[in-house]
Amino acid sequence: MNNNNSKIGNLYIISTPIGNYNDISNRAIITFNKVDLILAEDTRKTGLLLKNFNIKNKLYSYYEYNEKKNAKFFLEKIQKGYNIGLVSDSGTPLISDPGYRIIQLCRQQYSNIKIIPIPGACAAILALSASGLATNRFCYEGFLSKKKSKRIKRLNELKFENRTLIIYESKHRLLKCLYDIEKIFGKNRYIVFAKELTKKWENIYGDKITNLIKWIKLDSNRLKGEIVLVIDGYNYKINNKISSKIIQTFLILKQELSIKKAINITSKIYSIKKNILYEFHIKNKC
Repeated sequence: MNNNNSKIGNLYIISTPIGNYNDISNRAIITFNKVDLILAEDTRKTGLLLKNFNIKNKLYSYYEYNEKKNAKFFLEKIQKGYNIGLVSDSGTPLISDPGYRIIQLCRQQYSNIKIIPIPGACAAILALSASGLATNRFCYEGFLSKKKSKRIKRLNELKFENRTLIIYESKHRLLKCLYDIEKIFGKNRYIVFAKELTKKWENIYGDKITNLIKWIKLDSNRLKGEIVLVIDGYNYKINNKISSKIIQTFLILKQELSIKKAINITSKIYSIKKNILYEFHIKNKC
């Protein structure tokens, strides 16, 4: 154990496999062996990974509910010379997983600590790469709210997002989430369903959302496992050729004004016919 007070340790963000142990990098294995201790979201799951590679190191529990309390404690250890590794249950840490607080605190109050990311698998990026949807511009939403009202609100905010959307969803809420997307985004929005990536039961399937829901319901096994949804962005060109800038202006104005006034002002700003804006409003129920 490193207890040399004259030297500050490092914080390593170590990516791990999301299912297939063969995906671990040599650099991750080397780092696991050289750090003084490892912060793990689930010590049992990380323990199995380390055991598989005959790695013996100290594991400390570090998860959502103790993150705020323990972040400063472990950063003080790094200041004393300890090298610490941070891992999540699987994949790249901090992507919808704990770790944000310790990194933020390190940047704000412990700027002398070096943060070293060890690259590896990420389910969101793997799903995107295999989706066939646009990859040059995308946005990651993580898990939508468990509460229907909050989920509906967020989906309404994302309805006209023209970048490819990436969402994580649990097997328990998958169909509820898809029904909400179908209602708000429309029946023809294309979605790619990616389940159990890198594992034996990996399944990647894409279709219009209405067909996707029918396909999932044909086999209950499709509701099991870890799921990523990759959603085609809103296509402005097939909606009266209204640009994203015009739509955003209209949506902002209608939050403060009546629909009629919002249409009138938007029409004047962009020299666009009022009836086109009105048809857009009716068609998209916005």
